[in-house]
Amino acid sequence: MRNAPTILHLDMDAFFASAEQASKPSLRGKAVVVGGLGPRGVVATASYEARVFGVHSAMPMAQARRLAPNAAYLVPRGGFYRTISEQVMRLLHGLSPLVEPLSLDEAFVDLEAGGAAWDEESARLAGSRLRTEIRAVTGLTGSVGLAASKMLAKIASEQAKPDGLVLIDPGTERAMLGPMSVRTLPGVGPATGDHLRRVGISTVDELAEAGEDELVRLLGKAHGHALYAMALARDERPVVAERETKSVSVEDTYDVDIHDRGRVGTEVQRLADRCVRRLREAGLSGRTIVLKVRRYDFSTLTRSETLRGPTDDPAVVREAAARLLESVDTTGGVRLLGVGVSGLADYTQEDLFAQAAGELAALEPVEEAQREAVEALEVPVERRWTTGHDVRHADFGHGWVQGSGLGRVTVRFETPDSEQPGRVRTFRTDDPALEPADPLPLVDLGPRRPDGAVEGPDQVSSVPASLPKSWSGNGGGGATSRP
Repeated sequence: MRNAPTILHLDMDAFFASAEQASKPSLRGKAVVVGGLGPRGVVATASYEARVFGVHSAMPMAQARRLAPNAAYLVPRGGFYRTISEQVMRLLHGLSPLVEPLSLDEAFVDLEAGGAAWDEESARLAGSRLRTEIRAVTGLTGSVGLAASKMLAKIASEQAKPDGLVLIDPGTERAMLGPMSVRTLPGVGPATGDHLRRVGISTVDELAEAGEDELVRLLGKAHGHALYAMALARDERPVVAERETKSVSVEDTYDVDIHDRGRVGTEVQRLADRCVRRLREAGLSGRTIVLKVRRYDFSTLTRSETLRGPTDDPAVVREAAARLLESVDTTGGVRLLGVGVSGLADYTQEDLFAQAAGELAALEPVEEAQREAVEALEVPVERRWTTGHDVRHADFGHGWVQGSGLGRVTVRFETPDSEQPGRVRTFRTDDPALEPADPLPLVDLGPRRPDGAVEGPDQVSSVPASLPKSWSGNGGGGATSRP
C-alpha cells in the first residue's frame, strides 16, 4: 500500500435531493425526499433536513411519509442527475486519468497517477480545489476523503459529510479504524455484522484481535482473509479507470400485482424492447437473454437462454423472453418483471438469427397487436404530470409540478436563480398552454450551443491536470485533517 494519501474518494452530498433543492428555491432548507411515490416505492435520496426525521435511502416510501409527513416528495429526474454527474466526472478526469465511478455521485480518483498530488499537502490542496470547482460548476457540494487506499478514502469521505474534507494521515490508520464498528468495513453488511456480534466481535479492533484463522472459520476463506486484511488497514485494490459492462437490463415494479397472463406477456415484450434500446445506445449486443419474475409472495425466479451468437435484434430478444416466460407460473400474480441481456459483445451476428420470410410475415400481425395492447395500457385518460418534473406555461414561464389529480395540476413557477420561492398556480391537466419542459441548468456557465451544451471544450473545468510543487497552502474551503 502506498504511503501518501493520494487516493481521493468523492461523494456528492444527498445528491438527488440536493439537486432538487438547488433547482427549486422554495425547497431550499426544507425536507425533500426523492424516490418512487407509488405504494411500493422506496427512497432514493433524502435531504439532510429529512434525515433528521429518520428518513434514509432504501426505506419504503410509505414509512418515510409517516416519519416526515410534511416533506416534499418528488419523482427522480434521471436525465437531470446524469447531466450534473457528467460535469462532476469531467472535473475528476481533469485531475487524473484514473477515475473509477461507483455511481452517478461517487467515484475514486488516483491523484498520483495524474500528477495532481504526491504528498499530504498537495493532496489536501487538490481535494479542496476540487470541492470549490464542483460548487462553481454545479452549485452543489461534495465531500472528499483522502487516504493511502480506497477503503480508507471512502471512510474518510463519510467522516467529512456533509460538505467537508478529511485526510487520514499516514501511520494513523490502525488507531483510527480500531474503535469503529465492523460495519464500517466494505463487505460487512447487516447479516455479517449480526453474525460477528453474536460471537462478541463489534469493533474493528476486536476483528483484528480475533485473528485470521478464526475469521476464516467464521466467515469462510475468501471473506475471512479479506476482512482480516482490512482490519489491519491493508487494502491493495487499485483505482480502475474502466469497468467492463457485464449486462444490460431493465425492470419494472408494479403498484398492483399483475394476474392476467396476457398482460404479463405484453409487459415482457415491452421490457425486451427497452432493453434492446439500451443495448444499441451502448453499441453492444449479447448472447444470453435473462428473464426475471418476482411473484406475489416475493419469491424471485430467473430464467435464461443462451443464443448461438450475440444479437441486438429486438425480435430475437422478444421471442427469447417469451419462451422463457412459458416456463414460469404467474398464476398468483406478478409484482416485478425484468429482461436483461448478458454475454455482451461490440458486434452482432444477426444472420444467425434471421427468420424465414414467411415466419416474419406471420409474426407481424402479432407484433402489431402487441403494440396496440401496450398503447392501450399506456395512454392515460388525461395528461399525466409527474411530481417534481419540469413544465413550461405559455404565460407564466418555467416551473415544476407540485402535484396533480382530479383533472387538475398544481405548478410552482420558479427557476434555479429565482431569488424568492415562486408563485403557485393550478390548471386543468389538458390546458394547452402547459407542456413538459427540460430541466434548467443549476449554474449559468456561459454561452450555449443550440443543443444546450456549453460552448468551448474546457468551459466546465478549470482544475489543472497537475499542481506545481511550488504551490503551497492549507487547502482552504473548510478542509480538516482527522487522524
